[in-house]
Amino acid sequence: MFGSTTKVKLEKDLVHKIEKYANIAGYASAEEFITHALEKEIALLEEAGTDEEAIKKRLQGLGYIS
Repeated sequence: MFGSTTKVKLEKDLVHKIEKYANIAGYASAEEFITHALEKEIALLEEAGTDEEAIKKRLQGLGYIS
């Protein structure tokens, strides 16, 4: 849904890093940076296919799950 928002809690240190690098990279806002980063990661997962095991391995490799 375009224009809808959802709140997500992030650690303050991470938010500061996001704001810093969003500014350096020329994003209009931290939200735009986050959206772009998530879209890129989801695209990579979609390219891996719907194989749940492949997705789990990818997320483990990135350190998101153990």
